[in-house]
Formats: sequence, C-alpha cells, structure tokens
Amino acid sequence: MNRLRLAMFVLVAIGISTAAFAVEQSSKSAAPASKTKAAAAPAKPTAALLERGKHLATFGGCVDCHTPGSLYGAPDFTRQLAGSELGWSGPWGTTYARNLTPDLETGLGYYKESEIILALKSGKRLDGKPMLPPMPWQNIASLSDADMHALVAYLQSLPPVAHQVPDALPPGQAPTGPALTFPAPPAWDAPKTTGK
Repeated sequence: MNRLRLAMFVLVAIGISTAAFAVEQSSKSAAPASKTKAAAAPAKPTAALLERGKHLATFGGCVDCHTPGSLYGAPDFTRQLAGSELGWSGPWGTTYARNLTPDLETGLGYYKESEIILALKSGKRLDGKPMLPPMPWQNIASLSDADMHALVAYLQSLPPVAHQVPDALPPGQAPTGPALTFPAPPAWDAPKTTGK
C-alpha cells in the first residue's frame, strides 16, 4: 500500500511539475512576441528628421516641380508637393509632376516607406512604369539611406491634398493644357544607344 501511495505521489508531482514547466515556457514564448510587435511599430519621426527631409525636398528641387505655382514664381505652400498640371513635353512624350502628399486616392498614401524608397532608387514609379524626364531620379537615388528615410518621412508627414494630375502622354500626342516643350536633343546631348 505504501508503494502504491508513493507511486501516486510521484505521478502527481511529475504531473504538477510538467504543467508548471509548460505554463512557464508558454509565458516566456509569449513575452518576446509582444515585445517584437511593439518593436515593429514604426517610431514617430523626430522634428530633426522631418526638417532634414524638408531641406532635401527643397534643395533637391522636389518643391520646384511638384508644388503648384513654383515655376511661375508663386509657390502655393498650402498645396505643398501636391503635383502640377504644367506638362513637360519632349521626345519622351508629356509628363506631369505627381502628387507626393499622402492623399490615399491621388497621392502616396497607400504606399509604405520601403516602396517609395525602392521607386526613388530604381527609377520606376510605384505603378511600375519608368520615371520619365525631367524627373531627376538618378540624383535622388544617390542619397544615403539616412537621407532617403528623412525625405520619405517628410513626404509622409505632409497634409494630404486631393489632386489628380494628368496622366503622362506618349510621344506624338499633344497635351491639352500648358506644357514646357523641349526640342529633340542635338547630337552631343542625344542619349547613347548600344549597338550590336
């Protein structure tokens, strides 16, 4: 009888120890997951980061083309970087400076920081089409990772402005509104093509 009691005691002790160990392990594995979720939440950009991004957007010429009125000497900063309806026509067709505000329908609102950075580094718009002249994406692509992060953080901090700019037009199709027209390039400036 003592052996039976001892065996039962040992089995109960093992069961309790196993249950306690399992509970402890599950609470330990749950704790890092909650910490991971908290760490994954993006930190709010600092004032210094946003100021750096604003400086880059201004000095880099983004404001010149993408803010209405800038090329006429009267930029409308209430619609900062909301795109322009002044076309840029040349051998590539006619392009328009896009809306860079975080508006969900007409701007960059649906895109993640990483997607915007990839577009700026690759020269491909967020819809996959190439960025056409006069967009100086090659210059922007040379920014450091820190500067690229600051620029995009600044764009995402702007007040959203709903403004759909005209779609790009293919070569040979005349714009219906005002456009700056670039002539075909002289031989010295013509893009080089690779021969066979």
